[in-house]
Amino acid sequence: MGYSERDKYGMYSSNSAGPGPALMGADTLLGENVVNEYGIELGDIKEIMLDMQTGQVAYAVLAFGGFMGMGEKLFAVPWQALHLDTANRRFLLNVDKDRLKTAPGFDKDAWPDMADMQWANSIHAFYGTDPNRPGAPTRAPGGLGTGAGDLGTDSGTSLDPRAGNQGGDTDISRIRGSNIG
Repeated sequence: MGYSERDKYGMYSSNSAGPGPALMGADTLLGENVVNEYGIELGDIKEIMLDMQTGQVAYAVLAFGGFMGMGEKLFAVPWQALHLDTANRRFLLNVDKDRLKTAPGFDKDAWPDMADMQWANSIHAFYGTDPNRPGAPTRAPGGLGTGAGDLGTDSGTSLDPRAGNQGGDTDISRIRGSNIG
């Protein structure tokens, strides 16, 4: 189920100008699929963690492995490592599935101290992200580049999935709190 199906308030309907994809309701992103650049499913978003001092999204909690919630491992993925693919209604994460298995993760009953800078630095080092830079751009279909932080050569724009709306990411980068580069 994609975010448009979890839209309780009609903010992503084709009949509404709405906020998406420039601004998205956190609740509608929970459960969103995460795939890598090859379309291989990595898991789904279980939680979105906000940095209460900056007001920015710090991490998305990704669930990977297990069956029906049993034995799954959780990973705090820096928000800037995720890219919303609005055309396919999913997140892209530039990590191979086998590499993700070695990522620093945790059990649902033993969450790490996410305010611990040593822990945060290890997470950012694993995903190749900058702990001093919040967010990342929304992505158009076509995937990611091959290296950590390499977003490829496309224009970086995403088509708004609502009918008749072609809004690009460059148009929304001035929004306060935007995660656009």
